[in-house]
Amino acid sequence: MDNWLEALPKADLHLHLDGCVKPSTLLQLAADRGYPLPADRAEDLLPYMQVDADCDSLKTYLDKFSFVLPLLQDAASLKRVAEEAVEQSAARNCLYIEVRFAPALHINAGLTPEAAIDAVLDGLKQGEAAYGTVARLIVICMRHQNEEINLPVIRGAIARQGQGVVAVDLAGDEASHPAEKFRGTFAAAREAGIPITIHAGEAAGSFNVREAVEGLGATRIGHGIRLREDPELLAWIRERRIPLELCPTSNIQTKAVADWDDYPIRSYYDAGLYVTVNTDNPTVSGTDMTRECEAIATRFSFTPAELADLMRGALLAAFAEPPVKELLLARFDELVGRLTTDVSRED
Repeated sequence: MDNWLEALPKADLHLHLDGCVKPSTLLQLAADRGYPLPADRAEDLLPYMQVDADCDSLKTYLDKFSFVLPLLQDAASLKRVAEEAVEQSAARNCLYIEVRFAPALHINAGLTPEAAIDAVLDGLKQGEAAYGTVARLIVICMRHQNEEINLPVIRGAIARQGQGVVAVDLAGDEASHPAEKFRGTFAAAREAGIPITIHAGEAAGSFNVREAVEGLGATRIGHGIRLREDPELLAWIRERRIPLELCPTSNIQTKAVADWDDYPIRSYYDAGLYVTVNTDNPTVSGTDMTRECEAIATRFSFTPAELADLMRGALLAAFAEPPVKELLLARFDELVGRLTTDVSRED
C-alpha cells in the first residue's frame, strides 16, 4: 500500500506558499540578507516553523507564519520558495497544484502587491518547467486587513487571470472577522468573473460557509469542516456540488475538530459531499500529499479506488484552464490505469 500511495498521481488544491518554506531555504535566505535566526541548522529551526502536539487553536497555528514572513519580502525569495513548492509537490507525484499566498503580507520592504504576485508566478512557472507539475496561483485577501488594502490585491489578481492566477481567496482569523464583512471586496471579483474560494467553516460556524457562497460568490470552500453543524446547509452544499478543500492533518492541529476520531471526511464522502484532500501547510503541519492519503487510508479505510476518486475529483474541481484540465485528466487516467494494471500483475 505504501508504494501505491506514493505512486498515486495527486492534486493539491489548498497549499499555502508561506506554509511550505523549507528550513534549509530559510537559513540561506537569512544568511544572504544578514537576518539573525535563533538556530544555524535546518533541523533546529523546525520548532519555530512547525506546530507540535500542544497546538491549541488556529491562532496558535498561524503564529508559525510570523517566523518566516520577514524573509519573504523581496522578489527573489518569493520566486525561490514558489519554485520549491512545485519541486516538493512533484516529489509526491502531484500532477497539479494550486499555490496560494497573500501579497499584502509581502510588501514590508517595498514590493507592491502586483510585484509580489509576479515574483510568485515566475517561481511557479520555473518550477513547472523544471519538475513537470502544473502549478497555478490563488491570490489571498486577509481578514484582518481592510478594503483599502484588499481591493488592490483583488485587482492585481484579476489583471493576471490567464497568466497563472486562477482564483482569489479570503483567509486569516475567521472567528474574529466573519465572511460577511468582505462582500464589497469580493464584489469586484464576482464582476470580473474570476473564480472565488473562501476559507470558511474552519475556526467559526457553518454560517460562514453559507455567507461565503451566497454573499461572496465562492464556488469552492477552504476546509468547511463545521458544515455538519447545519444539516440543511450541508444538504444545500451537496446539491450544488461545491467542493470542500479538506486538509486533514492541519484541521486536527488547528482544533477545527477535537481529534481524528471526530474528523468527518468519511461521513462527508459517504454522504455524497464533494470532498478533496490537501496539505494546507506542509512545513507547518509536517505533512505532504502522500502522508495525507496514508492518514485517511489508515484511519478511515479509504480504499485505493476511493483515493483515486478523490484525486480525480480534485482535478475536476481545479481552477485550471479547461484545455489544461482536460490534459491533466487524461494523464491521470493513464497513470492510474497503469498503476492498477501493475497491482493486478503483482497479485
